[in-house]
Amino acid sequence: MFIIETPRLGLREWKDSDADVFIEMCADERVMEFFPSIQTEEQALATIERIKKFFAENNFGLWAVEGKDTHEFIGFCGLSSPKFETDFTPCIEIGWRFAHKHWGYGFATEAATACLNYGFDVLKLKEIVSFTSVLNTRSENVMKKTGMHFVKHFEHPLIEDGDRLRKHVLYGRRV
Repeated sequence: MFIIETPRLGLREWKDSDADVFIEMCADERVMEFFPSIQTEEQALATIERIKKFFAENNFGLWAVEGKDTHEFIGFCGLSSPKFETDFTPCIEIGWRFAHKHWGYGFATEAATACLNYGFDVLKLKEIVSFTSVLNTRSENVMKKTGMHFVKHFEHPLIEDGDRLRKHVLYGRRV
């Protein structure tokens, strides 16, 4: 059932039953604080469809994360390929998003570490990056805890000039 397992988490393909929690996550201003906006139900469902399409095309992607003790969908973590052009793309990025009630338990670090290991050990990737707004210190701390290293700051090309979220930090890890 799980593609990747940690002591507390199972990473798996998405189920239809994950949609309701994901829609709630995408409408939660705390979860979406460092994104340009919250997502409507239609936008969240479209995100799930894009994630599933990426899986079908690549055999990896952003896995649904389930708590092994509760069997509850708590968010996602995994690997994807950014759709914008900059000096470090094309690349494989690791990303995560968890429901607010599951913050503060180390789930993002645990899942991200397992995904990095999968990317290097199973997929034989040579480098994985991660990026976020410079304001998102929680995600930057996850990057550091997983052994990723600061590469540089950059202006995100899909975020408008002058937007508080435009300046990003890029981290990376190589084998």
